[in-house]
Amino acid sequence: MELHDVWFVLIAVLWTGYFFLEGFDFGVGVLTKLLARDRPEKRVLINTIGPVWDGNEVWLLSAGGATFAAFPEWYATLFSGFYLPLLLILVCLIVRGVAFEYRAKRPEESWQRNWETAIFWTSLIPAFLWGVAFGNIVRGVKIDQDFNYAGGVLDLLNPYALLGGLVTLALFTFHGTVFVGLKTVGDIRERARKLALRVGALTAVLALAFLLWTQADRGDGASLVAVVVAVVSLVVALGAARAGREGWAFALSGLTIVATVAMLFLTLFPNVMPSTLNPDWSLTVTNASSSPYTLKIMTWCAAIATPVVMLYQGWTYWVFRKRIGTQHIAESVH
Repeated sequence: MELHDVWFVLIAVLWTGYFFLEGFDFGVGVLTKLLARDRPEKRVLINTIGPVWDGNEVWLLSAGGATFAAFPEWYATLFSGFYLPLLLILVCLIVRGVAFEYRAKRPEESWQRNWETAIFWTSLIPAFLWGVAFGNIVRGVKIDQDFNYAGGVLDLLNPYALLGGLVTLALFTFHGTVFVGLKTVGDIRERARKLALRVGALTAVLALAFLLWTQADRGDGASLVAVVVAVVSLVVALGAARAGREGWAFALSGLTIVATVAMLFLTLFPNVMPSTLNPDWSLTVTNASSSPYTLKIMTWCAAIATPVVMLYQGWTYWVFRKRIGTQHIAESVH
């Protein structure tokens, strides 16, 4: 296997890790409007991800940086062609981080309510737009002979990509719902379990339609295996949630995300961005990659740094593993 193939796989792993971790992160943000009934319950939801949300975003930085270094042509075409939606995602992530930090800085109800609203929208919008972006990457976009994006913003809003956005939004919300069930106690835990069943049923319908569409359009045997794993995992996750086995439900909803992302990258390879104007103008792992020397240096750096980051992040989750409830929320003091 050539180094550019290895880095295609590594970038797929980085995006998979990001969607697995930031997926429930976004889902919890959406649940601040769908599940929480009052301010203490919103504080419970926010506290479930409070120690980890910023660490989860490291995977996005790593995926973007790896794409820039390993496949500069892919990075240039992607970030220039998808400039507006990616800029909107970036703004949402910035505002979201500020909202987490500033929400409790003042006691006024309007101040806290506004920041909570910001958390909701800045979780929902990226969860949707990531699906739209990856739907367009897999489907293909208008790339000319100079590897430049030749379309417009409206070209990105096609039915396939919009369905992909609905799938990621629903899947992340389901993932977040079972995470809340895993991390909370009391009434909020029971309501999270019941909501997970409704959200999971909707997710199953949307995901099945999207995965079958993708498989029919450009799938092969390997991607079909990923489709089966994704569908079976989601169905079993629903059963586990119904039985109150939140740990299994969370692991299986995460496996659904892993299998879905794997399926998308399997259907994409060896392209990294197909051209709908002419297949010969598509960006591939070969014509979009950096030099072999650059990839070799990157491989050594990744081999050293990645295990350290994963061990540290795993330790963080272990430290903050206990369940919480409204009884653990102290009164605000200003």
